[in-house]
Amino acid sequence: MNKRLGFRIFLYCCASVLFLFVGLPFFWLIVSSVTLQRDLTTLPLVFPPPTVTLERYTDIFFNPKNSIASAFKAAMVNSFIIASAVTLLSLAVGALASYTFARLRFWGKRKFLFLLLFTYMIPPIVIIIPLYMLVSNLGLLDQKATLILLYLSMAVPFVVWVMQSYFASIGRSFEEAALIDGCSRLQTLRHVYLPMAFPGLIATGILAFLLSWDEFFFSLIFTSSEAKTMPVAIAEFSAKNTVDYGMIATGGVIACLPPLIITAIFQKQLVNGMTGGGVKE
Repeated sequence: MNKRLGFRIFLYCCASVLFLFVGLPFFWLIVSSVTLQRDLTTLPLVFPPPTVTLERYTDIFFNPKNSIASAFKAAMVNSFIIASAVTLLSLAVGALASYTFARLRFWGKRKFLFLLLFTYMIPPIVIIIPLYMLVSNLGLLDQKATLILLYLSMAVPFVVWVMQSYFASIGRSFEEAALIDGCSRLQTLRHVYLPMAFPGLIATGILAFLLSWDEFFFSLIFTSSEAKTMPVAIAEFSAKNTVDYGMIATGGVIACLPPLIITAIFQKQLVNGMTGGGVKE
């Protein structure tokens, strides 16, 4: 009993230390977002801050006269549109491809699967010059559709690799029963596999959303104004001679909210989805 109690205390101590390492930076991000710029640059730093303000948040959401805040708000909307489109399209394409790799037999299946993994592993900087020339010649610079296509090239291989393992873990008896009842392959996927693989779809969908939501490099290269996303907008708060630490912190807090809300809503499905595809029949 004493050993169990000691082990529990040890676990709680480790969890507390981990929470401090993870939680303190986020706590300071929130504090910085409501602290005046002059207080953030004062040495020595005063804590708690003498003045607390929500002006940056109100400017972003309710003050169209503030050009900097309005530009950030537009970038935030762009990020949400692009990430949502990438998530839905990657799940639609990835579910069909995953079912094909998991359940159908065809020549070169394993090779195609590893080819998908290879495309996911290529560093973007290796292909950025020819890719930029191609996009520029097609007149597709600074467009949300361009970023959606580029992000799909990263999200779809990831979804296929995760979901094909998840589909393969579902018993073939379900598929055979559906085929005997007269279902086509698409009907079997829709009525049998997708409901059973719903936790896996939610988990991969959240990860695909985060991949698109946080992506910086492609957005920096292929956008300039209209299709600019939130990571680039946050980076632009750091100018050559001045750095707006308060707006950077505010942008960071706002950028963290959608992933946190989505993860909190689908927490159960996320846990089940990440652990449910590892066992085959």
